[in-house]
Amino acid sequence: MSVLTTPPAPRAPLNPTADGHAVGVSDDEFRAAMSRLAAGVVLVTAHESALDPEGPGGEDVGMTATAFMSVSLDPPLVLVSLRDGSRMDDLLDEQPLWAVSVLSESQRHIAGRFAMKGRISDRLLFEDIPYVRGEASGALLVRGALATLECRTEQRVPAGDHTLVIGRVLTASVPSADGGPLTYFKGRYRQLG
Repeated sequence: MSVLTTPPAPRAPLNPTADGHAVGVSDDEFRAAMSRLAAGVVLVTAHESALDPEGPGGEDVGMTATAFMSVSLDPPLVLVSLRDGSRMDDLLDEQPLWAVSVLSESQRHIAGRFAMKGRISDRLLFEDIPYVRGEASGALLVRGALATLECRTEQRVPAGDHTLVIGRVLTASVPSADGGPLTYFKGRYRQLG
């Protein structure tokens, strides 16, 4: 004899509140939960062309990111999440070439420097950092980084208050095998181990 059971009724979706969160999830709760996810730290860079072709040669721009990941091997794609309206978001909306330096544990000062909000120019921030200019992107690549990538934007995906930028990897290198990665966990930069 078989017993028929009725499957449970599907749960009603949680209704978002005026701030866009599901009922019961505050900004602070979401931020605290996500701070428990350890992430690697990268410096995203791009070169902003000069407004006046007769003037100075443009400016290098950098931004610290922890929301960076590999997306695909074939073709080689990566993704970085940019805050809407940030300088990097605006720049990569205008031009498609950018680079990523995967920071080592000894490069915490670089991460902190480029995480500052509201700065007008990045020129002085690059002043004492050893770098090379990428041949494919024209963007700066940090010397001593664990890995460097040069990318061309393939797709931009709006996602809440951020834009997910998917880039095709044009070059990839592992210039330094020394040291471990710089990570971000519970609101602080950390080392593994």
